[in-house]
Amino acid sequence: MNTLRVSFLDLPAMHRELGPEFDDIWRRVTSSGQFIGGEFVDQFERDWAEYCGTRYCVGVSSGTAALELSLRVLEIGPGDEVIVPANTFIASAAAVASVGATPVFVDVDPATLLVSAQHIEAAITPRTAAVIAVHLYGQPANMDEIRRTATAAGIFVVEDAAQAHGATWRGSRAGSMSDIGCFSFYPGKNLGALGDAGAIVTNDYAIAEKVRSMSNHGRMREDPHRHEMLGGNHRLDGLQAAALSLKLRWLDIWNTKRERVADAYKASLAKFPIELVEIAGPARSSHHLFVMQTDERDRVRKQLASAGISTGIHYPIPCHRQAPFAQQRHSPLPVVERAAERVLSLPMSPGLGEAEVHYVIDALDRALDQLGTGERREP
Repeated sequence: MNTLRVSFLDLPAMHRELGPEFDDIWRRVTSSGQFIGGEFVDQFERDWAEYCGTRYCVGVSSGTAALELSLRVLEIGPGDEVIVPANTFIASAAAVASVGATPVFVDVDPATLLVSAQHIEAAITPRTAAVIAVHLYGQPANMDEIRRTATAAGIFVVEDAAQAHGATWRGSRAGSMSDIGCFSFYPGKNLGALGDAGAIVTNDYAIAEKVRSMSNHGRMREDPHRHEMLGGNHRLDGLQAAALSLKLRWLDIWNTKRERVADAYKASLAKFPIELVEIAGPARSSHHLFVMQTDERDRVRKQLASAGISTGIHYPIPCHRQAPFAQQRHSPLPVVERAAERVLSLPMSPGLGEAEVHYVIDALDRALDQLGTGERREP
């Protein structure tokens, strides 16, 4: 009887490599007393801005906070529309609603399942204030075309790069190709904190300073007793910042390992009657997720689970079908609707070994064959 179990994402294995360094971080932060702000947050903000190729970074409490603060700092609110791909985590759309604006859902490219300039252009109205370009599964959207479209329309571009740490489009890092780039450092991300955390990156000093103030009760940097605007408590804490600076040194190594896993999957799954999400030529994905599509998604997933293989679905209910937005009118979204019924995310982790990858592939082969959708391997 097989005893192999394959986790969807093995976070404990990643953290075991860094055990002694985590102990050192705990001692340094607790002995310094700099639990909110301070040198650890300052250092991470410098590190992440440099890595992303931007001038400024502001650490915040979560990726959702980063999105909401970005819209607020751009003065987007009631009466405004923000274009959002329907194929994304609900936080992208919820941030728009939280500032009183209206999310306008658009379809995605059938090959990449990412928002395209074509869909954005068709959705622009006189009320459109911005577009949130979501870099899903680790791959950046086509930012060349999106920026051209946005510039011609006079609207802002916000990158939701929560799944694209280290990914590039024509050599530019995700987050650096717009007015504001937003990141989540939720533990399961390629660069994950030890809890919730996030950041915005930008090349605009005024935007960075306004986000910094808004995230800290509207305080002014030069006088913390003066509040020039209404803000909230969306600060990044010192322990998370220190952990992120440590893990950032490993990010490119981990992303390379993810790429090897993805390459092994692609090479072995090419013969199957399934669809793989394509990587556009100018993009280099960070392979946050490895997503396939099949009409037999639910039955395949059940078969893999019986073999001890954990999978995910990103996302079975598109944003426009979620209860808060279900009554909102939208244009037809055939690609998103079809993908929601068919997408399946295979295990993806930098710690996945060759044996585990081939075990997943063999199990998928058997599952498809048993369901009558697979192709038998030649002897």
